[in-house]
Amino acid sequence: MYHSSTQRKRWTFCNGQQLERCREEANRNFRSKAAATGKVEQNDVRLLKPHEELAICKHYEKRLLDFCSVFKPAMPRSVVGTASMYFKRFYLNNSVMEYHPRIIMLTCVFLACKVDEFNVSSAQFVGNLRESPAGQEKALEQILEYELLLIQQLNFHLIVHNPYRPFEGFLIDLKTRYPVLENPEVLRKTADDFLSRVALTDAYLLFSPSQIALAAILSSGSRAGINMESYLSESLKLKEDRTTLAKLLDGMKCMSNLIRKYELPKSEEVVALKQKLEKCHSLDLLLNTNSKKRKGYEDDEYVAKKPKVDEEEWTDDDFVDSV
Repeated sequence: MYHSSTQRKRWTFCNGQQLERCREEANRNFRSKAAATGKVEQNDVRLLKPHEELAICKHYEKRLLDFCSVFKPAMPRSVVGTASMYFKRFYLNNSVMEYHPRIIMLTCVFLACKVDEFNVSSAQFVGNLRESPAGQEKALEQILEYELLLIQQLNFHLIVHNPYRPFEGFLIDLKTRYPVLENPEVLRKTADDFLSRVALTDAYLLFSPSQIALAAILSSGSRAGINMESYLSESLKLKEDRTTLAKLLDGMKCMSNLIRKYELPKSEEVVALKQKLEKCHSLDLLLNTNSKKRKGYEDDEYVAKKPKVDEEEWTDDDFVDSV
């Protein structure tokens, strides 16, 4: 249950400022470790700033979702949600300058498949990468090398509660206890869109799965011109509990604001930041970390396709055979 889970106790935060402080601290910690090598100053302009790290993370989290969307066999939404949550949690306390998100992204998906019991073999998993057999083997080798690190950085808290199950529960509840709405299924498409968009934001780190699911239902109803007030007050018995009702509505507004304000970094910004990140990794700032291992399988000589630009942009075709 979510209310007794590590997700609620350790990975659900009070506000966005807490998340910002975590990311800033991760950036400072890396800068301190990098400065200790004597190769750079703590305020070296070659190092990424917290907002630049966040932009890189947004880019790679979108790539993670794109990879999952074309994965074969089709990946359940719960696995995608778990992988996305792992990625968000990892970079709350770690820097992209230390661990390249390209390989962390794949490791998060690989681990989520195991934890959520989506049974695909290692060969099937890397088969979704459009690489040579040698390249796929190298990718798997690095994923396995990073798997334990990922588990440790998640503090072994691997169970993720996603909003998809409570969402289905609310739809069933609407069908059985809310006759005012003849066909609750009309809410599904727009609510699914809400869930997909909110997954890109920090909402999963700020709200419970049931809050997110209910917000999706209410948002869908609002967009369809359906007044759901009586469902909240009568069916969910919140008429007399004004405090809970107000908190629920405030949370919904907050999630809507997160969606409205969310922006993926522009392509030219991503290119510049990736170049800065690659230069940062090329400095080999951490003595206890193998630089080739940090940078991700794509940079390995076994995988690189020639000629190749500095980290050529991946597309869906790079992940899977579209035929």
